[in-house]
Amino acid sequence: MSAMAMALAAPVALSPIASTPAHAFFGGFGRIVYDPTNHAENLLTAARTLEQINNQITSLQNEAQMLINQARNLANLPYSSLQQLQANVQRTQALLAQAQNIAFDVQAIDRMFQQDYGNVSLSATDAQLIADARSRWENTVGGLQDAMRVQAGAVGNIDTNRAEMAALVGESQNAVGALQAAQAGNQLLALQSQQISDLIAVVSANGRAEALTAAEAAAAAEQGREQRRRFLAPGVGYQPGRVQMFNN
Repeated sequence: MSAMAMALAAPVALSPIASTPAHAFFGGFGRIVYDPTNHAENLLTAARTLEQINNQITSLQNEAQMLINQARNLANLPYSSLQQLQANVQRTQALLAQAQNIAFDVQAIDRMFQQDYGNVSLSATDAQLIADARSRWENTVGGLQDAMRVQAGAVGNIDTNRAEMAALVGESQNAVGALQAAQAGNQLLALQSQQISDLIAVVSANGRAEALTAAEAAAAAEQGREQRRRFLAPGVGYQPGRVQMFNN
């Protein structure tokens, strides 16, 4: 009877152990409970934290790249054609400054035209008329020579301009930022301005030569009228006389 009672009592005594949850463990110093829900929430929180850190790292990388791009955009162009372009302009200016007899100056032009191209003086001697005509001819020839010299100077600048243009285009294509590209573009505009200056100089020199030629022709016509008047003037001009053509 006691044995049967013991057999019936055994399952009752062991039932608390069998009913213990799977996530409950016994340790040497106490009970540690594993909560799957809490563990999942912890993992989700850690994943979100890691994602935030990665986003911050990406943001910092983008800001660093932006600063690098800004530094490139603010970098100056390491090449300058200003000195060469100024030298070309100075050479052309020097040729214009060497204009013979009549300079490119308003006051000088007015003075020389009043002196050499004004109305022919009725009291001037024939020798003076001849000297004035020669002076005007020298002005015309000098103007033509000056025009050709300026033309030669402008043509001489073409090779230099070609080299500068090639260098500036290369710098523009290899620009690392917006500022370098803009500076290369500005220097190309400066090159174009220098070429336009040469063109203006050539046109001005040619126009000066043509004006001197026309002024000489007008003065020569006026002088011719005066000389014809003197030739035909009664008593002082041409006097007919006997001419002996043959000895017999």
